[in-house]
Amino acid sequence: MVRWQSAALMLGVIFIVGLLDIKFITWLFFGGVLFFAMQEACRLFRVEFEEIFIVSAISWVAAYFFKEPIYILFLILIAMAAKMAYDKSIKPKSFLPFLYPFASMLFIWSLYIHFGVKVLIWLLVIVALSDVGAYYVGKNFGKRAFSPTSPNKTLEGFYGGVALATLIGGIVIASSSEIGFFASILIAFITSIASVFGDLFESYLKREAGVKDSGNLIPGHGGILDRIDGYLFGSVILYILLNLG
Repeated sequence: MVRWQSAALMLGVIFIVGLLDIKFITWLFFGGVLFFAMQEACRLFRVEFEEIFIVSAISWVAAYFFKEPIYILFLILIAMAAKMAYDKSIKPKSFLPFLYPFASMLFIWSLYIHFGVKVLIWLLVIVALSDVGAYYVGKNFGKRAFSPTSPNKTLEGFYGGVALATLIGGIVIASSSEIGFFASILIAFITSIASVFGDLFESYLKREAGVKDSGNLIPGHGGILDRIDGYLFGSVILYILLNLG
C-alpha cells in the first residue's frame, strides 16, 4: 500500500509540473531531484557531499540561463581538473557525481529547453514501459538471467520491456511530432535499451557499495536514484538522437 501511495504522489507531482509547463517551476523541480540524487550518488561513490554541494548548486543555477546547459559540465570538469592539478585538494573520485547523475540531469534539462515538455513525456513513457514490460514478462515467462549484476532481471523480461516500450513509445512519438513512424520506432527502441542499462548501472553501483537501495527518501521505493536510473541514461541517448536530425 505504501509503495502505491508513494507512486501516486510522485505521478501527481510530475503531472502538475508537466501541466503547468513553466520553465522556472520545471527547473526548480529538477533541481530538487538533482539535490537528493547527488546526495545518494555521493554516498554510493563514498564522496563527501559537502565538498561538491556548492559547485553543483551554482552550476544548476547557471543551467537555467545557458542556452546549451551541457556546456556547464565541461566547465565544471575543467575547473575541477585545474584545481586538482594546482593544489591536489580535489580527489579524482570527486568527479564521479558530476558524471552521474549531474551530467544526465543537464541532458534532461536540455531536452526540456530545446524540445519542450512533450519530449519529456516521450521519455517518461519509454522508460516506464521498459520497466513495466520487463517486470510482467519476466515474472510470467522469465527463465534466463539477464546479467550477473542484477540476477532478478531476466532476458525474457528485457525483450518484453524493450518491445513494449518500442511499440507504444514509437506510436506516441510519431503521433505527436513530425518524426516518421519508422524513425520514431528506432528512437524508442534505442532509448529503451539505454534505460535498461541505466537501471543496470545503478544496480552495479549499489552492489559495489553493499547497499540494497540508493536511499530511503521514497517509502516503498528506496531513493531518488532507484526511481530515475533509467531516465539518466535514456535522456542522454534521446537528446543525441533528436539532434541527429
